[in-house]
Amino acid sequence: MTIQIGDHIPSVELHMMIDGAPGAISSDEIFAGKKVALFGLPGAFTRTCSAKHLPGFVQNADALKAKGIDTIVCLSVNDAYVMGVWGETQGVGDKVMMIGDGSLNFTRATGMESDMNAKGFGLRCQRFSMVVEDGVVKTLQIDPSGTFEKTSAETLLAEL
Repeated sequence: MTIQIGDHIPSVELHMMIDGAPGAISSDEIFAGKKVALFGLPGAFTRTCSAKHLPGFVQNADALKAKGIDTIVCLSVNDAYVMGVWGETQGVGDKVMMIGDGSLNFTRATGMESDMNAKGFGLRCQRFSMVVEDGVVKTLQIDPSGTFEKTSAETLLAEL
């Protein structure tokens, strides 16, 4: 079952680049005591993800933080290295935390997996966005597979 508004974020291990090397980080560490804008997407370096989804959150980072967001997190089923390099090529800097969910720990625990085997992509994450306060989902938007309509930074910003 897909995570819902009011649910707690599952406690899972995720990965990101830390001091130039891949390292583990718990979801508890990311979400505890913070108001987080989290968005998930099917894959780094993919067309819509690179042209629209991630850039929208980078461009709107200051506006999101002005509305009370402490941390902006991008999650994809890629590994920490890929997420780190993608963040560099997109000019993310410290605006967005680039989190790899290569083992689908978070994606499966939240019911956000999307089977893209028919396209040769394997299991991926659905495109989603949410606001999480102290580990509890406050808003949630999920785009149907192959679309980018409800999960943009602009939509999330309007919800705040």
